[in-house]
Amino acid sequence: MTELALLPEQGTSGALPGAGADWLDGLRDSGARRFSGLGLPTRRVEDWKYTDLRSLKAETLVPAQAGTGDVMVPELDLGGPVHRAVFVNGRFSAAHSDLSGLPEGVTALPLGEAMAKSPQLLESYLGRVASLDRKHFVALNTAWMHDGFVLSIAESTAVENTIELVFVGHPGDHRAAWHPRNLIVLNPGAAATVVERHIGQGGYLANTVTEVILGADSHLNHYKLQDESAQAFHVATTEVRVSGGATYENFSLSGGSSVARNQIAVELQAAGAVCKLNGAYLGRDSQQLDTTTLIDHAAPDCTSTEIYKGVLDDRSKGVFQGKIVVRKDAQRTLGHQSNKALLLSDRAEIDAKPELEIYADDVQCGHGATAGELDDNALFYLRARGIPLEDARGLLIDAFVEGAIEEISHQKVRDTFRAVAAGWRYGGAS
Repeated sequence: MTELALLPEQGTSGALPGAGADWLDGLRDSGARRFSGLGLPTRRVEDWKYTDLRSLKAETLVPAQAGTGDVMVPELDLGGPVHRAVFVNGRFSAAHSDLSGLPEGVTALPLGEAMAKSPQLLESYLGRVASLDRKHFVALNTAWMHDGFVLSIAESTAVENTIELVFVGHPGDHRAAWHPRNLIVLNPGAAATVVERHIGQGGYLANTVTEVILGADSHLNHYKLQDESAQAFHVATTEVRVSGGATYENFSLSGGSSVARNQIAVELQAAGAVCKLNGAYLGRDSQQLDTTTLIDHAAPDCTSTEIYKGVLDDRSKGVFQGKIVVRKDAQRTLGHQSNKALLLSDRAEIDAKPELEIYADDVQCGHGATAGELDDNALFYLRARGIPLEDARGLLIDAFVEGAIEEISHQKVRDTFRAVAAGWRYGGAS
């Protein structure tokens, strides 16, 4: 497959939703031109030096078609009623979705519908946060964006129930590619919890881009569960702008796909902005699970924390690239980053690249990356008390992952993600 084969054929972009709007046509064209120049990343690209995409390049992918009505979407216990939007092969499925009961002041629409009903909202924000600069998959997504989710919450409005976005891969007989584009805008004082879930069957490329804009004193809990097919390729880019006094909390639990990359970039734009990036990646067989983060402290008196835990078995490979930038005027910055990996096999691999780039004087920043095996002394202690070996190993693995899971502030989501992580040991993920 050539990279250009991934782009819309000449003349077909007019069939995409919203075609004919000058600003949107221009945005798509800019994405196509940028991807034509960049192509798919190779390991010669610094940000991609640890993740091998040769298996993706060997695939022949066709544009995704709308999913069939017989797709089953298993429910996830999120502790009460949820507002759910389901996308099958990147296309909104009204039959599986229920967005009723949202409070006044909330706009929640599939992207294709928002292009017709809320064009001013999209023109104001879409493409303003997710940069095309050296972003291969953002450029490809921008050229192809067909559907996705748009959420806008009015000032001082809180959405009490969780909003769940479910992305289901069901490509049928052909390996396919889809490119969902999500936009989340919280105006000053707004609050919400959004849970993304990525599941599927068969081989495909899911290339998702999410843009998040948080107004002053707003609060977004943004959680993600990636449990796609072992034949799938998953690339997710989340780019966030956080205003003064606002909080962005993100947790990603990744256990599916052949190759998965979760890349998050957050800019803290004004005093009092808070960012919490946490997650766990659980690999087996020959999976590649890549977490790449950037937190940009662009203003003084901002706080960021990152805690990631990885468990890698068989020939799986984990990648953690985390960078904290503190700009010259971002005094009194607090920034902490930690990545710890547990290797269950002598063939498993972790590549960690923590970075600090500091241009201010009055800061408290630190980072750390460690890798190790299960503690033989702890195993012996548990075995001596009559606990079978596999159960003892499981207890130690669960305790290790808990160091990240406990950072989820939403209790029910925390409990559910904990159960999913524990189930991975029995083949519950990927």
